[in-house]
Amino acid sequence: MIKQGGWAMYPLGLCSLTMFFLILHCWRETQRSKFISSSGTEQLAESLSKGNIEEAIGRLSQIPTVLSRALSESLSRAKIPMSDRNREKVEATMVESLEGEENNISQWINYLNVIAAIAPMIGLLGTVSGMIGAFQTISSQGMGNPDKFAGNIGEALITTATGLVIGIPSMVFFFVMQNRLNNAMLATIQSANSLLDFLGGDLESKNGDETP
Repeated sequence: MIKQGGWAMYPLGLCSLTMFFLILHCWRETQRSKFISSSGTEQLAESLSKGNIEEAIGRLSQIPTVLSRALSESLSRAKIPMSDRNREKVEATMVESLEGEENNISQWINYLNVIAAIAPMIGLLGTVSGMIGAFQTISSQGMGNPDKFAGNIGEALITTATGLVIGIPSMVFFFVMQNRLNNAMLATIQSANSLLDFLGGDLESKNGDETP
């Protein structure tokens, strides 16, 4: 069937291999463990509450997750002497970092959508090619012997089916991966905000105690 499908089966084969690679890669990259790690969270919160930014960044450097990378970059903007530790700038930097992390992952997911759009189009092009060949055979040899143009008809049908077989799973997994990424990013943002709430906690409490 692959041989009968003609030239279109080669780019379709490449699309299928790319689809499998993207599915495996995106599934791995959207695992929750890639975004959030529960280990060291209490120690990190304690370092932040004491205003020990360098210690917190050191702990984050040992955790290879999206959350740790975003927090490391944002905490570098924190100002110890300030009562709120420059909270506004820290949060803005964190948002930018998380957006960059999300874009790095989503670009691979978007390629699944590209495969879902291209594969059926290649199959359609193979269908047109097969039908053109069939009509050329009919015009030159007539319709007395169907075996002469049966191969062209087979090429048209096989490429159409192959394009759809590749395109439909690609579209399904595109939405699945998008949902996995959105859920993981939402959990990451919530965890980041919870940790930033500890930033400067001790200093604020001291200021509150000293107030007459």
